Amino acid sequence: MAANRCITIKGTRDGLTLFMDDTCTFDDLLKELESVLSMNYIAENEQPIRIRVELGNRYISDQQESKLKDIFSNQQNFIVDQIVSNVILKQTALEWRDDTAIKLHNKIIRSGQVLKVVGDLLLIGDVNPGGKVIATGNIYVLGHLRGIAHAGSDGNMASVIAASFMSPSQLRIADTISRSPDYENDGGMMECGFVDKSSGQIVMDRISALARTRSDLSVFERRIMNG
Repeated sequence: MAANRCITIKGTRDGLTLFMDDTCTFDDLLKELESVLSMNYIAENEQPIRIRVELGNRYISDQQESKLKDIFSNQQNFIVDQIVSNVILKQTALEWRDDTAIKLHNKIIRSGQVLKVVGDLLLIGDVNPGGKVIATGNIYVLGHLRGIAHAGSDGNMASVIAASFMSPSQLRIADTISRSPDYENDGGMMECGFVDKSSGQIVMDRISALARTRSDLSVFERRIMNG
């Protein structure tokens, strides 16, 4: 490992990682980066080295990122794979929060009504035949799901649909569609639907199966589904 005043270089199996000191000025980083890249890291005829840039707690604008990339582009021996920062814009953070937040609704979705949310949907109430619920994330219905449920509406195939009583007219996860199985009674209690990775089809199972098939679910979500 070679240490510099503003830049620390670490060799990896995939190439080089450049750690940028976030207490240095951006201009100082650029000057030192030019010096670092001018060193002969690669013998003649060897393959270019792949670079990962770690900015630490520093946010850079699109213009600053372009300046970084321009320095690398002037060197034939380097390919920039990633430029990573621990800092994001407030607007981006708010969008991520919306994408992952659980939206709580306490109502009945009647025929002809559509409830659409960004993130996960927790509906305390029924979805009647002809009603429809849509979420970019997961859908949890603490009630009877008789209508249409569309989870992962933005293409998230890992989304799930769970209900206290499951007898939907249609389930949809991302672009995968499955109609309700034929129940002998009022429906299936405490069931869920998710896309099976091997078949690519929506399968139905007990909600408890999510602990095995979706280990990434948060503790809060597991508590909701398991009572």
